Amino acid sequence: MRLPRKPFIIAEIGINGNGDIDLAKKLIDVAKRCDCDAVKFQKRAVEICIPESVRDMERETPWGIMTYMEYKRRMEFGEDQYDEIDEYCKSVDIPWFASAWDLESLKFLKKYDCPYNKVASAMLLNWELLRAIAAEKKPTFISTGMSTLQDISKAVVLFDGLCCPFCLMHCNSTYPTAIEDCNINVVEKLYRHFVCDVGYSGHETGLLPSILAVAKGAVAVERHITLDRAMWGSDHAASLEPHGLELLVRDCRNVSKILGSGVKAFGEKEKAVARKQRYFLERQDAK
Repeated sequence: MRLPRKPFIIAEIGINGNGDIDLAKKLIDVAKRCDCDAVKFQKRAVEICIPESVRDMERETPWGIMTYMEYKRRMEFGEDQYDEIDEYCKSVDIPWFASAWDLESLKFLKKYDCPYNKVASAMLLNWELLRAIAAEKKPTFISTGMSTLQDISKAVVLFDGLCCPFCLMHCNSTYPTAIEDCNINVVEKLYRHFVCDVGYSGHETGLLPSILAVAKGAVAVERHITLDRAMWGSDHAASLEPHGLELLVRDCRNVSKILGSGVKAFGEKEKAVARKQRYFLERQDAK
């Protein structure tokens, strides 16, 4: 899968826009300012994705008490908002794309000709949706949370069969993910098992697991972003605030420099130090 640069860093806005287009634009600005490679949203047709058993359950929200169905409708961006998102991303020069959670949403997103597709972990076993995504042949990020190697293998066979480029994204779908559940060694495991591009979609509260994923070979990193982790909403606590995102991008970009070539070298910079600190060698040579 060809990516403009590696690691390719995706700022996941998702539902952290809280149904507010102005907030979404502020998050796009954060991603651009921090030098992310793309921003990502989520698109659902709530009438399809919300089980009937929970639709009428009431919950407290910043907009008052409402049913779960009303709340989900309130959080979703429609066509007018996505038109604004599309124009705004073009104006600040950052690509955007979204994970479609159903066929109707995938069809909706075609209007915008986004450069990438995304399979959410929850949708990895939705074979009808996966076939439709793979048929578009766009480079696709496939999250692998809540899945076994057998599940992932079926998706790989499907995408390979339809000649659709993809990057598997190691992921743990708990929010936020405990440090002991990050299991970053799986990045290498997926690469060895499937011999394909592998990235990391993190939901932890810190930075280290994402940076270690790059050190383990992740070619892409996706993290949720927010203006304030204390904001109302299910994903904010597992998100990075602007300064955290800035540090993540900086450190991920420096991983390859830090790891180096692996060749034990004695270069000119060290030689200059040695000439000062190994002064005793001159006395030894004089003898």
